[in-house]
Amino acid sequence: MRRYIPLFFIVCSILLILLAVNTYWIYHTSDNRQITVTRNKITVYTTLPMQVAAPIAAEYEKLNKVKVNFVLLSEKELTDKMQNGTMPLNGQADIILAGQDVLKRAAALNVLAAFSSEQEDVVANIFKDKNNLWTGIWYDPIIFCANRDYLQAAPYIPRTWAALVNEENIRIGLTDFLASDTSANLFYAFIRHYGNEQAFSFLQKLHPKVLQYAKYLSTPVRMAGMGEVDISIAVQSEAVKYLNNNYPLVIIYPEDGTYYQVTGAALLKNAPDKAQASRFIQWLLGDDIQLCLQRNGFFFVPTNYSTFAYKTYAGKGLVPFSNNIEMPTEEQKMSLLDEWVKNIRLQ
Repeated sequence: MRRYIPLFFIVCSILLILLAVNTYWIYHTSDNRQITVTRNKITVYTTLPMQVAAPIAAEYEKLNKVKVNFVLLSEKELTDKMQNGTMPLNGQADIILAGQDVLKRAAALNVLAAFSSEQEDVVANIFKDKNNLWTGIWYDPIIFCANRDYLQAAPYIPRTWAALVNEENIRIGLTDFLASDTSANLFYAFIRHYGNEQAFSFLQKLHPKVLQYAKYLSTPVRMAGMGEVDISIAVQSEAVKYLNNNYPLVIIYPEDGTYYQVTGAALLKNAPDKAQASRFIQWLLGDDIQLCLQRNGFFFVPTNYSTFAYKTYAGKGLVPFSNNIEMPTEEQKMSLLDEWVKNIRLQ
């Protein structure tokens, strides 16, 4: 019996070695898998509302197995974050997805890295930074959204801003400049395009015709569709949504120019995962995201004219307001809004 004791110890030793190797392999591969999962994630600072950001994140994760963590911020919060230096130093995010003015500030603050791709190359220069620091993904123009019955009875169709305010008996819907960043940006666009005096003169003439300063971007469109106003000053995306629901509306593109909100993406210098972030920006410029947005009721015009989605939109020859004039500072914005409220809104 004693002769089997050495054999028993040898077998036990082999089993222990195999158990140790197996345990090491399990933990090691588990760690690797955890690293892979952790790395398949990008963080995006954005000014998009949750109802737009959430389906984008879900669609990209479904198609590409990469989690997109959207951090929702207002334009002011995002600008403050950049100016305070917290964003680029901590490497907290990979991408900014925001309006054109925010992206221009980010470029000026030197927190962005250049990005280029085949998709970006076909985007018109007016929709991107000359040094490839940011690229427009889609835009949403301000249009006149008219009730169809009103147009049929009207002696003529107002096709310019001047014609709109000179029309005598007309009821207009407009989102309050204090209620929405997009509506406020229209106000600043008037200032930049026409100058203070002419812009305030226009808004003074417009004020008596505004039946309601709405709280939401969708409200003026709904009011026009219900015949509560004759024409609304609204974003095209909301008008298209209501048109798709068979509201009696007609979109009119102002012939003397208009403002449109450009939403673009930029790669941050200290992005933790620049490769994954670059792939996400390329995806944003394709058709998949537009199909995703349209399924969820959002209708923006893509800047990539080679996409199928772009070819389905009318109004591609929009005349843009001049944007060469520098955007007002936050202090100037508050001062301009205060002037509008005191001298026009509350009169």
